[in-house]
Amino acid sequence: MENLYKVGGSHQRLKRVETVLWHGLIDEAKASFDGWSAPQVNNFLADLDQHRSRLPNYAAYQQLKIDIGSGAVSSTIKRIGRRLKISGAQWKSENVNQVLKQRCAYLNLDLNTA
Repeated sequence: MENLYKVGGSHQRLKRVETVLWHGLIDEAKASFDGWSAPQVNNFLADLDQHRSRLPNYAAYQQLKIDIGSGAVSSTIKRIGRRLKISGAQWKSENVNQVLKQRCAYLNLDLNTA
């Protein structure tokens, strides 16, 4: 979003683009700038292309009640890090991914895939 507002232009257009990006509609967001050529627009469109695979559909996560805030994510990472460093526990680095996979399956109530 920080790069979107660097583009400038009408507040209405920027809010519309923000809304479609919230829903993960990158091509629709890009189409909002068709015919508008300015360095800041070109930079924004290049950023969208570069990060396309990392831009989530926040609306879908919100509907599923999945917390996507950076605070919650950071907290979870710290908690996992503390569990991996429990005094007396012995972990082989090659086993950590399996433990995380099982933990995710447990939290998703999908233990058949672990």
